[in-house]
This record gives sequence, C-alpha cells and structure tokens, in this order.
Amino acid sequence: MDILQDKLVFTALCALLGLFVGSFLNVVIHRLPLMMEREWQAEAAALRGEEPDAPQPRFNLATPRSRCPHCGHLIGALENIPVVSYLLLRGRCRHCDGPISVRYPLIEVLCAALSGFTAHHFGLGMAGWGALVFVWALIALCFIDFDTQLLPDSITLPLLWLGLLLNLSGTYTDISSAVVGASAGYLALWSVYWLFKLATGKEGMGYGDFKLLAALGAWMGWQILPLTILLSSLVGAVVGVALIVLRRHGREIPIPFGPYLAAAGLLALYWGRPLTQAYLDML
Repeated sequence: MDILQDKLVFTALCALLGLFVGSFLNVVIHRLPLMMEREWQAEAAALRGEEPDAPQPRFNLATPRSRCPHCGHLIGALENIPVVSYLLLRGRCRHCDGPISVRYPLIEVLCAALSGFTAHHFGLGMAGWGALVFVWALIALCFIDFDTQLLPDSITLPLLWLGLLLNLSGTYTDISSAVVGASAGYLALWSVYWLFKLATGKEGMGYGDFKLLAALGAWMGWQILPLTILLSSLVGAVVGVALIVLRRHGREIPIPFGPYLAAAGLLALYWGRPLTQAYLDML
C-alpha cells in the first residue's frame, strides 16, 4: 500500500510539474525559431560584410518578458499560471480583451498528462526522470516542426547524446544497440532523402528528421527503428491524404514529418518491445 501511495504521489507531482514545464515549452516553441532566424540573419549580414545599423535588443528564452500580441501588455505572474489563468481570463487578454490562443493551455495539459503517465509507467528512478526529459523534448520538437518545418539542432543533438549517456548503464537498452540505433537512424532517412532527390530532383525531408530518428535510436536501440519508421510513415500518409482530400493542404505544400516521428517515438518509449514483438509475429 505504501508503494502504491508513493507511486501515486510521484505521478501527481510529475503531472503538476508537467503543467509548468508545458508553460515553458510554449515559450520555447514560439521563441526558439525566432532566435534561430535572428542568428541566421546576423550570419548572412556578416558574410555580406554589412555592419549592423544598431545593437539588437536581447531576445532569448528569458528576455524580454511575455507580452500580449495584440496590445503589448506585459504578462504578469498571476496571468501566467498554467491553465488556471487562461480559464480565469476566459481566454482573453486582461488589458485589451484580445483572444489568447487555446493552444497554450492545450500544450500545458498535454505535457501534464504525458508527464504523469510517464512517471506512472517508469516509476521513480533514472529511467523515469530520463523519460520525462525525452517526452518534453519531443513535445517541443513536434510543435516547432508543425509551425516552421524546423527541428532545431539545439534540441535534437543534446537529446541524442543524452540517450547514449543514459544507456551507458543500460537504462533503456544496451549501449551497443544505442550506438547502432543512432547511426542506423540517421543513415536510414539520409538514404531515403538521397534516393528521393536523385529520383525526383526534390528534397523529400530535412536533415532535422535524420537527427531526430538518430536520437530515437540512441534512446531505445536499433530494434525499434523499423517499427518507428513504419508507424510514423503510416500516420503521416493517412494525415497527409486526409488534408489533401479535405482541401486544407495543397499537394505542393510540404508536410512536416517530425510530429509523426515524435508520436512514433513516444509509442516506442512506452510499448516498444511488445509492439516490436507483435510486428515480428505478424511477419
């Protein structure tokens, strides 16, 4: 009974933590692509030999403070409580009554739900804490790719190395499977990319997809790669065809692959072995 109570307490605390992490992820999802764009513009200007007209104000994940996109009202601490503030404000800015996107509380709730489920699934320990970081990173990557078709190296590469480090002690798989998984994950999509480009002259996916699949292989080993690719491709194909049929997405507009890789990665994290075994049994 004590063990059960401890597990429930840990699950509840991680779900609560997930709410606040989800609030931070909203900032990451919005600001990180803008930070990357500013960095690229500065590098391009430097290559052209241009001098900046004036020093740019600091812009990172902490500065400046969050503002209402409609009126510029600074968001106070009481207006930034995950989910609660949105409900109390009825989804509108307190200053100008402008609408606040419902996606913010939805990401917070999603992060809380997945954090609680992850804690309950893995329990207290290295595997549980590592899995939480894994889940948070995938949530950020999923929505950044959905918005911008970018998978930032500042998330995918640390995620890959963290997976390898955790598997030095066999947290999720043995280190040999993790190293082979990272290499095979990258090379698998890299090969598809070049085959597609040679056949059509077009780029079918971005390099961020290679790095994300490499990170999934580093965390869970090469054994989960076939199932991960199959699941992500299947879901991506179904969603893509549905969007085209419903005429909400033109055929010439690329569809980000990262969210489907992230979803498949979560399934592999929780149920990779039984799903792989069921897949092999069907074959």
